[in-house]
Amino acid sequence: MQAWQVHENGEPSEVMRLEDVERPTPGDGQVLLRVRAANINFPDVLMVRGHYQVRPPLPFTPGVEICGETEDGRRVIANPALPYGGFAEYAVADEAALLSAPESLDDAEAAALHIGYQTGWFGLHRRARLEAGETLLVHAAAGGVGSAAVQLGKAAGARVIGVVGAAGKAAVARELGCDVVIDRRAQDVVGAVKEATGGRGADVIYDPVGGEAYTQSTKVVAFEGRIVVVGFASGTIPSPALNHALVKNYAILGLHWGLYNTKNPKLVQHCHEQLTELAGRGAIRPLVSERVPLDGAAAAVQRVGDGVTTGRVAVVPQNGATA
Repeated sequence: MQAWQVHENGEPSEVMRLEDVERPTPGDGQVLLRVRAANINFPDVLMVRGHYQVRPPLPFTPGVEICGETEDGRRVIANPALPYGGFAEYAVADEAALLSAPESLDDAEAAALHIGYQTGWFGLHRRARLEAGETLLVHAAAGGVGSAAVQLGKAAGARVIGVVGAAGKAAVARELGCDVVIDRRAQDVVGAVKEATGGRGADVIYDPVGGEAYTQSTKVVAFEGRIVVVGFASGTIPSPALNHALVKNYAILGLHWGLYNTKNPKLVQHCHEQLTELAGRGAIRPLVSERVPLDGAAAAVQRVGDGVTTGRVAVVPQNGATA
């Protein structure tokens, strides 16, 4: 079969190689899956660069999120067991963690209805307890993680303010359903949020960016507001001033979605049921901006790393898998 291999860490376009390799052999409790679509996540970029908290042994195949097909023909969503990741014709995954792919979504959309949407659901509902009528501010609202949070916020009845980094991304954020869109490169984010909320600020802030975005969040969070820390796509990890949180009376909530897979896996299944129901009635639908063939994966991972994509980019192996 064909699979992308990383023999040394570096930029995806430089170190990912498409090679002919043996199909992976499932271990105890694992299954072999034919990859129907693999979604590109920012952790894939970090893993290739060697900057992620998980460092698989070299060589490895990146790709942490797929829609795959079991040997008996079931269409499932899975997180491949590294080093046999999803940017390949076949991958392996833990059988106990497989989730049914919603019939309402195609393969690329189904692959994207996992990490980003699970993170959004846990962040907004489990951690921040978002309520209908509240104002939700989403940083990087046109990206893969942000776009999921925007849709989930609208589905929950919130007023959503999206912050983006380009005019083209602003258009995408509007199409996703944002009530207010702020282009951070052309507008003053703090002033624009205060104007949009009558000076009150946002009740819940969803931050997968860190850095300056987090600093802005602390200036526009409402009384009894909640800042959900999801990631640090900016590359800068903030150092929160806890005296500021005390004086303004807001909460800083960390979210590491992966922990739920071991700490409370039943909640992951419950979340998937909620997401499947929302997708079934059209309340959410993953924004897949690109579908690229397997041989285009390295360039696509690089584009995600460079921050020039919107929504999700999916790798779709062509014409099925070969031996």
